[in-house]
Amino acid sequence: MASTDIKTYDPLAFTSRFMPVDEMKALAGDFFVLPVEDMYQHLARPVPAIRATSHSILYITEGEARMGVGSTNYTIGPNQMLVVAAGQVFSFAPGDINKGYICNFSNGLITAKFGSAELLHSFEFLKIWGNPLIMPDAETSGYIREVFKRLIIEFSQNKLANVDVLQPYLLSLLTEINRAYVPLLPKGNAQSNTIVNKFKELVFENFRTSKLVADYAGMLNITPNHLNKIIRKATQKSPSVWIDEALICEARVLLVQTDFTISEIAHAVGLDDPSYFTRLFKRYEGITPSAYRAIDKC
Repeated sequence: MASTDIKTYDPLAFTSRFMPVDEMKALAGDFFVLPVEDMYQHLARPVPAIRATSHSILYITEGEARMGVGSTNYTIGPNQMLVVAAGQVFSFAPGDINKGYICNFSNGLITAKFGSAELLHSFEFLKIWGNPLIMPDAETSGYIREVFKRLIIEFSQNKLANVDVLQPYLLSLLTEINRAYVPLLPKGNAQSNTIVNKFKELVFENFRTSKLVADYAGMLNITPNHLNKIIRKATQKSPSVWIDEALICEARVLLVQTDFTISEIAHAVGLDDPSYFTRLFKRYEGITPSAYRAIDKC
């Protein structure tokens, strides 16, 4: 069987496949920003569940936008945004009527001359387990719009020629987003929150080989009962559901990115029984893996 690693798109590969016009291909690099309506007019086909090597920010000023991030589908309106962290699964389709901004950037642009790795780590929304939905208040939205306008002007005139100008604007944007950011976990018990976030990271990294709650409890040096209690209280979902959702999210990507059989995909996500995989997929998605694949190819 061929490799079942999911393809992760860099900006050039992404624009070449989904927006195959020279204007969009020219945006490939460590950074780009443009009005979101310019992106949608070049979108040649729905973007199925995929990953990217860079971060993306979608900010809407008029209308609405629909996007799947991880295992959740979102609809955002004016003065709302979605952040897709590098490596996170996302999907969206053409047809939304809106205005706003789309910004794509690599970690390198954050950690360059005026930044640092420490600064990068302070932006929780750029982590796989962070909250992708940002809802700034009116004042912060005003600041965010102004920074986007400055980024658009600088990038449209000079592209990446003046990184020393682009980077401070980007850092200002991320700082304003951080001001509006609301963590998925309530402030309070820092120890429990650390366990929850570490659990999510471990699931993302190990779900193919570790399916039991006891596996993750062992990695975190706590009992399965304690882990179950903490995760349920913080997320309203059991650890088993988090593990299942990570597996299903990976399967969705494989179904649309590859021609592997259902049995091969089941094996790739760590399940030896294709029948069980099909039942599990239908439980979460409402349709079988074969039907999900057929919808994408329509």
